[in-house]
Amino acid sequence: MKTRYQVPVFLGFFVMGFVDVVGIATNYAKKDLELKDSVANLLPLTVFIWFALFSVPIGMWMNRIGRKKTVGLGLALTAIAMLIPLATYSFATLLIAFALAGIGNTLLQVALNPLLTNVVEPQKLTSALSAGQFIKAIASFLGPIIAATASTAFGDWKLIFPAFAAISAINTLWLLATPIPENPATANTTSIAACFKLLKDPVITQLLIGVIAIVGIDVGLNTTLPKFLMARTGLPLEKAGLGTSLYFIARTTGSLAGVVLLMRLKNRFFFLLSALTGLGALAALLVAPTLSLILPLIFILGFALANIFPILFATALRLAPGHENEVSGLLIMGVSGGAILLPIMGLLGDAGGPVPALAFLLLAWGYLAWTGSKLR
Repeated sequence: MKTRYQVPVFLGFFVMGFVDVVGIATNYAKKDLELKDSVANLLPLTVFIWFALFSVPIGMWMNRIGRKKTVGLGLALTAIAMLIPLATYSFATLLIAFALAGIGNTLLQVALNPLLTNVVEPQKLTSALSAGQFIKAIASFLGPIIAATASTAFGDWKLIFPAFAAISAINTLWLLATPIPENPATANTTSIAACFKLLKDPVITQLLIGVIAIVGIDVGLNTTLPKFLMARTGLPLEKAGLGTSLYFIARTTGSLAGVVLLMRLKNRFFFLLSALTGLGALAALLVAPTLSLILPLIFILGFALANIFPILFATALRLAPGHENEVSGLLIMGVSGGAILLPIMGLLGDAGGPVPALAFLLLAWGYLAWTGSKLR
């Protein structure tokens, strides 16, 4: 497939990573607006609740308008969302901005992964999905760095938003101007009820719960690691926020390694090894006493999580040929795992601090390890 088709699609994964700014933004907003953990965690909730509500309907709608137009709409909404905090900054306007970002990201998550099947060869799909996650992770780890730089150099962390808005707008125009051939399957239509019937396959249901666990871990670490570093080591927020960047650097490194390794290793072995590594690293992190031990464990956590989602997603797409849009909608519904787990972590954080909040994620890692043992 020609590179000119692939580049604007892969750039979409970069824009997809902008939503991860909600993690460091939650910490800055908590400080600026003097919010409790349970209240501040409503910001990520506002982002991820839309995955539960809209993913399946978007999958159905995508059958009618096509994958490329669905991605284009998601990019445009992301650009608009990034402009709102620049106009006015309050808890209410942040909720509105992150709600729009969440809807835009739902569109991107549902449509971008199937759109890859239009621009890469089938045998390279898992590797291409890892490449997309690698590009997404670059945006994710740059977010806290840009926010910290904007805060220290210019006194305003929110300067991160105009750059994100400009890139989103450019990607929107570039993608819509690119003549990507749509898969004929996108002309088919089906009902939401028929889509949910796919969950009769126990493997697809298991993989859906796996997505909930993956995103719960990702967003939970993204939001809680700065608090953990501040509590355990006494670092200020500007420096503790770079712990999130280290996590995303590890995600980026792991995704890049996965592009190569997934062409050589069996998916089941790689999945199980990653899940067990993450489970052990989180358990060690909870008792690590010094920064010199904490930072390598954060890196291991990010590296271990990097390729679990691409393996899981590619497995699901292969289970239902001809229904990729529907399966994508179902699985991206699981991205609401960030909304399901974060309020619980917020309550645990209010009651006992970041350690019990992070300990809750051991359950999610354990589920992924069990899923990896069953994967075929």
